[in-house]
Amino acid sequence: MNDKPSALTQPPEGYGEWLAELKSRIHTAQQRASLSVNRELVLLYWQIGQDILTRQATQGWGAKVIERLAHDLRNAFPEMKGFSRTNLLYMRSFAEAWTDEQIVQQVVGQLPWGHNLVLLTKLKKPEERLAYAQKTLEHHWSRNVLVMQIETKLIERQGMAVTNFEQRLPKPQSDLARESLKDPYRFDFLGLGHEAQEREIERALVQHVTAFLLELGAGFAFVGRQVHLMVGGEDFFIDLLFYHLKLHCYVVIELKAGDFKPEHLGQLGFYLTAVDRQLKEPQDQPTIGLLLCKSKNKVVAEYALGDKTQPMGIAEYKLVESLPTDLQSKLPSIEQIERELEGFSHE
Repeated sequence: MNDKPSALTQPPEGYGEWLAELKSRIHTAQQRASLSVNRELVLLYWQIGQDILTRQATQGWGAKVIERLAHDLRNAFPEMKGFSRTNLLYMRSFAEAWTDEQIVQQVVGQLPWGHNLVLLTKLKKPEERLAYAQKTLEHHWSRNVLVMQIETKLIERQGMAVTNFEQRLPKPQSDLARESLKDPYRFDFLGLGHEAQEREIERALVQHVTAFLLELGAGFAFVGRQVHLMVGGEDFFIDLLFYHLKLHCYVVIELKAGDFKPEHLGQLGFYLTAVDRQLKEPQDQPTIGLLLCKSKNKVVAEYALGDKTQPMGIAEYKLVESLPTDLQSKLPSIEQIERELEGFSHE
């Protein structure tokens, strides 16, 4: 029997839309099934780990029992991977790290086992592991991206920029805006030296805009570089302009190759006013400014922001981060990260 439709047969009206809807539903069902299988597997590993811990504690079983268990489980389930001695030891460590089954089911159980091993081996504190697990779920990080975010201390840098958001923005937008900024920003993926100038940094950031957006964080959409505005018949150019999808506002980023100076905020404020008057739509929130400089005196920055009526933040950037050679080799390349992020966009 030939299942191919006749070349002369035209599908009925509305068939194309229905087929597209069916494909979407099937794809969603496949994803749910995959997630369900993953949750069951991670929960099984946690339960095995709990059993090993309990029996070793209550019955005095030694480490050799794990080697015996690995041998017996592989013989019983030859088609299943994951029952090596090393992985059984990870299961025990996993159960030791997460004593609350609710967290396993609701958070880390949503992550692949490989992601959980990253959290387990690279982070020591439970609160840090949980924070990175939640961020991974929120932003759909691959394992390589998760490794990079941990190695570059993403969570420790979030919300650390000096800002006046609490005084200039209403809650909860002020909190969300503050958490959207970091200090310092890491631009070591650009491959530039310490003495790089502003335009050189701008060009490199745009060339690696995928990695730049990853470093900025969720919600930032790139609008343009050296964005032209005309004010009073004169030409002005904004270094970098973004739109934040969660804050619903434009974000002006100005780069300074040297130390922070209070007068830098005057120029930034001028650009915020220009964007608010020329680009901002009625439904948009007030434009936010971020001044990125090579270094800053925190007290001077706080004083400089004190009398500013527009929402602004000040943070440092690092062009070159001194990392041990062995750690540098473990970090994913920018090409890997960009390939993975491009892959997400097609899922």
